[in-house]
Amino acid sequence: MKNVLFFDNMLTPKIITFVYWLLLVSIVIGGFASMFAGYGGFGFGKFIRGLIFIGMGAIGARIWCELLIVLFKMNEALQELRRK
Repeated sequence: MKNVLFFDNMLTPKIITFVYWLLLVSIVIGGFASMFAGYGGFGFGKFIRGLIFIGMGAIGARIWCELLIVLFKMNEALQELRRK
C-alpha cells in the first residue's frame, strides 16, 4: 500500500488493463447489436458490418491501450536509469 501512496508503484497500468477488457466487452455487445438491431431483422450486410465493427474495434482498443502502457514502461525504464 505504501508503494501506491508514495507513487513508487504505478496503479494506472492496472486500470488501463481493466478498461481494455471493458472496451472489448462493449465492442462485442455493440457489434452484435449492430448485427441484429433495426428494421428488417437479420441481414448479411448487417452481419458483415457487425463483424467488421468487432474486429476493427478490438484492434483499435488494443492499440490505444498499448500506447498508454508504453508511456508507463518508458517511465519505469527512466526510473531504473536514474537509480543506477
